[in-house]
This record gives sequence, structure tokens and C-alpha cells, in this order.
Amino acid sequence: MLNYDPCTIGCQAGWRKYEHNPVLGDSGDFCFDNHVLKVGDKLRMYFSWRTHYSIAYTESEDGLHWGERHVVLSPRQDISWEEDLNRPAIDYRNGVFHMWYSSQTTGGFNKRKWVDSYMEASKEDKGGSVIGYAWSRDGIFWERLEEPVVVPDCTWEKRSLMCPTILWDQKKEIYKLWYCGGGWFEPDAIGYAESKDGIVWEKCGKNPVFTPDKKNLWERAHVAGCQVIQMDGWYYMFYIGYEDLFKARICLARSKDGVSGWERHPMNPIISAGLPGAWDCESIYKPFLYFDEDQDRWLMYFNARTGTTERIGIAIHNGRDFWNG
Repeated sequence: MLNYDPCTIGCQAGWRKYEHNPVLGDSGDFCFDNHVLKVGDKLRMYFSWRTHYSIAYTESEDGLHWGERHVVLSPRQDISWEEDLNRPAIDYRNGVFHMWYSSQTTGGFNKRKWVDSYMEASKEDKGGSVIGYAWSRDGIFWERLEEPVVVPDCTWEKRSLMCPTILWDQKKEIYKLWYCGGGWFEPDAIGYAESKDGIVWEKCGKNPVFTPDKKNLWERAHVAGCQVIQMDGWYYMFYIGYEDLFKARICLARSKDGVSGWERHPMNPIISAGLPGAWDCESIYKPFLYFDEDQDRWLMYFNARTGTTERIGIAIHNGRDFWNG
């Protein structure tokens, strides 16, 4: 009889999937692209909730079991560039929560089923996306700027920017932003920008700073949806590699400056789809890592899709060193 651990199916480099996945989302739901941080004595997850076109949050005491979901940021009816809000990136600094978020438009949201709007916009390549900014004292009630803070204005970005990930550089006192641009349904590549205030951004002249490696089947079409972690003299980028528009996996790369000289992990892709019929059997998206200091382990939150259902699960890596296994 074949002996195997189902939690290691699709996993490399010391990762294993949590045995009680998924941890967020129901059958027929669409919960995706999240950000997790510690708020007081609890963890708070901000996530994209497509069936509401909004960003929501939920709380947990252990990072595994999550409570009731609450919408905190919805499209403003009088703002033309806000139709579907998603993909939040959060920074808490000096008593203020800062959020950068994607806002996608097709001209059809809230008028028909979201699946139909997305498929039509993808087929006709008519959608657009920008990055907005919001701030809050409690992380629940948010204020927003009237205009987006990052917009597509370079050839490679086409009409879409999305998937922000943020780091604060304490030494330089600047925000560092990695974002995705190009395709609207799924982005093409990853760019980089810097800002002193999180509102006015200067894009890198070398953009895009991370592009698909066509030699690798798992990322020959697109790279997108990254999280960047600065640790031990490296910038580690966890990112989505797309074999095609509907087949994706999670990969890892690193760079000394976060812009150039990227080295891909030799065991990529590190997280792939599960067994046929499983909740994660079709495609794996958008990693976000949180280090559980009490348990000395990384919790990687990711989305997995089957059909038009997308939910959030966890992969676990024991120990701090995720590069060497």
C-alpha cells in the first residue's frame, strides 16, 4: 500500500500544507489575496472578497482559526476608478494603519454576476486597474484619497497596476513598493517604486525588475502577486508563477537590493496544486507570509481556486530559514 502524507502533495523546500485547509472561505465563495499582521494580542487578516467587490477583515488568536468576516473598504459609487477593491497591503506606523489597494474596473461590476464581467473584460482586454491609498486609526474605519496614487503610465504596464506589497526602509526613511503591471486579468511582470510619504511615488527606471523566465514551464507566461521580505541581507520575493492564464504556482527568488540580480530557488515551484478533487486542485495564488515566533515557524497564507471558487489556506515551514529548507 502506498504510504504518503497528503499535506506534502505539491510542496517543496520544507513546506507542508495545513491539514485543516482551507481556513477562510466557503464553497462558491471567492476570498483571496490577503495581508496578515499582529494587532494587539490577535492576528488580523485583511483579504479580498470578490463576491462583495470589497476588502474585508477577520481575526484569529492562533493564525489557524479565523472568526467572523467584516467588510471594511467598499467601492465608492461616485468614484469612477473604484469598482472592485482588492489585494490590500498594510503598514502600521506611529499609530496609523496605512493601506494600499488595487481597484479594478470593467464597466460591468455590480450590474451583473462578477464572473461574467471578468470573463468579458478578459476576452476583450478592456479592463483597467490602479492602486489607491487609505488610512485609519483603528484599521476598521478608513479614509481615502480621491485619486489613485499609482497609475499605469509606462508601456509595459499597459492599462493595469495591481498587487502592491510594501516595505518601510527605516534607514532611508522611505516606502518601497513592488507592484504588478501589464495584463488586467492576470498581470505580466513586477515593477518597483519608492516614496517618502506613501502617496507620491517614483518608479524605478529599470522596470519591470522581475519578469518571467521562459525556460521554466511554471512561469513561462507571467509572474505576479508577490510578497517581499527583507531578512539576513537579502530581499526574498515569494511570487506567483503562471504556466498559463489559469494554471499558477508559488515560487521564491532573492536579490541583494530587491531590484536586480534575482536568484530563483532551485526547488521552484515551492507550492503547487493538490490532488484531483481537492480544494486546491486547480491553481495556487498570492502568497503572504507571517512568522509565528511562539512556534518558530512560517505561516504562508495562499489562495487556491477550483472553478469559480477561491479560498484561503495555509502552508507551514518550521524554522526561520526557508531558503535552505
